[in-house]
Amino acid sequence: MNEKALHTLEYDKIIRKLTGLASTSLGKEEAEKLTPSRELEIVKRRLAATDEASRAVGLKGTPPFGGITDIRASLQRAKLQGMLQPPELMEVAQFILGSRRLSRFIASAGEETELPLLSDLCEPLTDYKALEDEIRRCIDEQGDVLDSASPELASVRRDIRINEGRAREKLESLIRSSSVQKMLQETLITMRNDRYVIPVKQEYRSHFGGIVHDQSGSGATLFIEPEAVVQMNNKLRELKIKEQNEIERILRKLTADIGERADLLAGDAEILGLIDFIFAKAFLAHAMSASLPAMNEEGKLLLRKGRHPLLDMKTAVPIDIELGESYSSIIVTGPNTGGKTVSLKTIGLLSLMAMSGLFVPAEDGSHLCVFDGIYADIGDEQSIEQSLSTFSSHMTNLISMLGQVTSRSLVLLDELGAGTDPAEGSALAIAILEHLQKIGCRLIATTHYSELKAYAYNREGIINASMEFDVATLRPTYRLLVGVPGRSNAFAIAERLGLPKSIIDHARGEVSEDELKVDSMIASLEQDRLQAEAERRSAEILRLETEKLRKEIEEERFKLQEQKAKLLEAAREEARQQVVKAKREAEEIISDLRKLAMEEGASVKEHKLIEAKKRLEEAVPDPVAKPSRRAGAKPVKIEAGDEVKVHSLNGQKGHVVELTGSGEAVVQLGILKMKVSLADLEPMRAASAGKSQVQAQATTVKRSRDENIRTELDLRGMALDEAIMEVDRFLDEAFLGNLGQVYIIHGKGTGALRSGIQDFLRRHKHVKSYRLGQFGEGGAGVSVAELH
Repeated sequence: MNEKALHTLEYDKIIRKLTGLASTSLGKEEAEKLTPSRELEIVKRRLAATDEASRAVGLKGTPPFGGITDIRASLQRAKLQGMLQPPELMEVAQFILGSRRLSRFIASAGEETELPLLSDLCEPLTDYKALEDEIRRCIDEQGDVLDSASPELASVRRDIRINEGRAREKLESLIRSSSVQKMLQETLITMRNDRYVIPVKQEYRSHFGGIVHDQSGSGATLFIEPEAVVQMNNKLRELKIKEQNEIERILRKLTADIGERADLLAGDAEILGLIDFIFAKAFLAHAMSASLPAMNEEGKLLLRKGRHPLLDMKTAVPIDIELGESYSSIIVTGPNTGGKTVSLKTIGLLSLMAMSGLFVPAEDGSHLCVFDGIYADIGDEQSIEQSLSTFSSHMTNLISMLGQVTSRSLVLLDELGAGTDPAEGSALAIAILEHLQKIGCRLIATTHYSELKAYAYNREGIINASMEFDVATLRPTYRLLVGVPGRSNAFAIAERLGLPKSIIDHARGEVSEDELKVDSMIASLEQDRLQAEAERRSAEILRLETEKLRKEIEEERFKLQEQKAKLLEAAREEARQQVVKAKREAEEIISDLRKLAMEEGASVKEHKLIEAKKRLEEAVPDPVAKPSRRAGAKPVKIEAGDEVKVHSLNGQKGHVVELTGSGEAVVQLGILKMKVSLADLEPMRAASAGKSQVQAQATTVKRSRDENIRTELDLRGMALDEAIMEVDRFLDEAFLGNLGQVYIIHGKGTGALRSGIQDFLRRHKHVKSYRLGQFGEGGAGVSVAELH
């Protein structure tokens, strides 16, 4: 990318803003290296990463970058077998913890929204929690090696504390002596060169044996190590050397552990720096109220309410501009200080930002292009050192550009042809424009020359534009108007400022008739534009009102859907409770039937069976009315003895026992009889009268051997709770089927399932005894139960 254009468009200031938003030195390093890319796929990937980070921040807040520092220098030293100090080791531990926290943050955000790029970045991150734990076991937060780092260190330090206590105790007994106290400058014990000493007055030096380690500045006090503690201090010195050696051994071991993982941790550092950089882009987008632009490489540019990112958001006037569709060049005219230069810089800088993967301060729906180069000649480039005039400087820049511009470039020219004779300058400007038109690049140029307005008029691929100027207030509005050439407004400004009318009229007479026609045409165009602008604002108001009504209707519809969902949920909950109640009642009825069967032998009395059946009928919740699929169909006649299907009971089959005459029929469903509405029945086939009578006369339940009842149950692969439920159901069926012996297959395995099943058989009411299978029956993988 053209370095001069980057400087001219103040791209470096955007980079400084971005760098300031990075949380780590690793992220700042990545931000400082950022440059625009010429590859569309790379740009799209960069923008997608920024978008993912922006959504993650919106869902989960600021990501946790605490503890993530640049540890690459420490890793390199560890790799070269140097010894890391405790603070450096703690930085590595904090780095590992910070990496794990950030990975969890992104994983948590990824559960609520898709973050493929950030998730892929986190995928190779290593989690050396064991190494982190080992470092923290040995070193505390202040960077001191702990006693727990090794048994040897704990032992040495224990000996040091004992010997220090003895030395202090010896010295304290010495300084408490009244004969010694008069010789001391102060009655205290202090340290010099890691040895215990006492402050003795100079004149009493000869009264003390031992070693002089220091003296005060005045020389009046000597710090003497008495002979009585010399050996103790020597012992302490030996112990502290031993302590230091053990600490060094511990630090070298931890350093070696880090050195083995140095390359992977260095890779993690680069990844975390990149992630921090991506989130910094998201923070910059939020700070600028920026949005994600759509990108292309066809030279199409559409800015909606684009703002210069370095201006105050509250006061900056946004611009709307389109380029590359109907026209490839724009000639902008207008008075000085009207905002032409700012508009050029806005377009150029926003293009550079988008190509760098940054959101741009513009409304949604903006489109920007990936150019192979952006070239800008903006501002007064006069150079005293090179003895170049403004014109010469502009020409030098233009000549440099013309050798590099391609059909995929964006060229921004400020005050084209200025700084020389107007006639020659305008002719040269037109020639440059035609040359750039032939190349096919995208061009935006500003000028004061009226000849360029006429050149752009009706010229294919070029359109006039201007910066709006309010004649009533004599102030620019800084709005860019595409399609309308600018007026000089010199006469209007002079008249409003008080220049005599006679002078203004004389000046108008000096202007050629052609120029007056052009000015009149521009005035007419401006009038039409103002009218169209007023109509557009009116249409916009109507659109906003329509949008507001649409939103209100949408909200009402949403509320109705919520209300409907709540009602359905309440109905489901009520139905669930009814089903639970019905199941509980059914279980009680089945239990009662079992008790009756056991108490009364092989049969159940008719009145007791009817009573149990009635309780079961009452426990079944009323079915929800369903729309009939046979609406309008001719009703089918149902008679006693017909085999029917009951729709409300999921198509359960049964036989009609009798018709009650009130639109209902008594239906036999297994051992139960129920009253069912005729509309809920569908005939299956007619049954013979004789069979109907047999069905109606069934009044007892007897235990008899059923050939279809299973004699074995396979529980292999089941959990114990599930297996016990299956065994309970199986034993009930076997008991009612009058079986004397059953086989329960639980497998050998660990024996947990066998023990649980046999414990259940021991307590079951239908089981007389049980045993493991014999040879030919399955051995220890089968339990054989004898039933009552």
